[in-house]
Amino acid sequence: MAYEGILLGMGNPLLDISAVVDEEFLKKYDIKLNNAILAEEKHLPMYEEMASNPNVEYIAGGATQNSIKVAQWMLQIPGATGYMGCIGKDKFGEEMKKNSTAAGVNVHYLEDESAPTGTCAVCVVGGERSLIANLSAANCYKSEHLKRPENWALVEKAKYFYIAGFFLTVSPDSIQLVAEHAAANNKVFSMNLSAPFICEFFKDVQEKVLPYMDFVFGNETEARTFAKVHGWETDDVAEIALKISQWPKASGTYKRITVITQGADPVVVAEDGKVKQFPVIPLPKEKLVDTNGAGDAFVGGFLSQLVRGKPVEVCVKAGCYASNVIIQRSGCTYPEKPEFN
Repeated sequence: MAYEGILLGMGNPLLDISAVVDEEFLKKYDIKLNNAILAEEKHLPMYEEMASNPNVEYIAGGATQNSIKVAQWMLQIPGATGYMGCIGKDKFGEEMKKNSTAAGVNVHYLEDESAPTGTCAVCVVGGERSLIANLSAANCYKSEHLKRPENWALVEKAKYFYIAGFFLTVSPDSIQLVAEHAAANNKVFSMNLSAPFICEFFKDVQEKVLPYMDFVFGNETEARTFAKVHGWETDDVAEIALKISQWPKASGTYKRITVITQGADPVVVAEDGKVKQFPVIPLPKEKLVDTNGAGDAFVGGFLSQLVRGKPVEVCVKAGCYASNVIIQRSGCTYPEKPEFN
């Protein structure tokens, strides 16, 4: 099977500014652990403050880009994956390009002349993370870029698509174009709930594209928020996963599969009216560096086996392997070669 360009992602390319902070810092900027939000005015000084932290690290990130890079790493086939999003014409943008290309991903960025490359503050306390994204250029992606022949060619070539829910705030029309293409051509389209605020404040755009999703990923907090927003009287993750999998579909080619991670608790998979649970690889607390990118890595590992036509249990296993590797390192980074078989 030809793997070149088999998996395509679209999303917000962000440079992670990662540092270990303290409870005081969280209080000062009114942020919660295990959450992801968009930066407001009150958060802007924190980027400077973090940049002056002697232990600060800069890591190419953005949820979808992380997942695609991890899938690429797991596949070890150059050019198997592609990615689109918007960066600025600046030093950070150049870094991003270098980093993703070195990772083997075929990146087609839209480069915005006026806005700087987006950043994401990753505040780590006790291994748990809080994400505050300042989208800047990432917010400037336009579907005109997607429609250019050299970029649409990536869509035509791909058989699997993955887009994090965060992109719903930026270019829902781009998502719709890809979703409709996937449905019309019997391709696999997958998305992520991504964050409670997406389920709450972008409910309508999320609902519009949900019928096209063949795979829905998320974590337990996002799943419960989704249920609350839709008036489902339950916070049972298995029940919620089942209900999401039974949401009407735009195309009957594939049945929807919902995959919900729960940190150290088992992964919940709902398909065909049934729920299965898969244990994750246990990790002693002292080996945990940070959870930044854990969910993204899970999706990347999962997709790396999905595109190979492997059954769901193998995909979950690969997802658990990848996230286990990533949480023992800073940010969404990985060793040279995977040891998954």
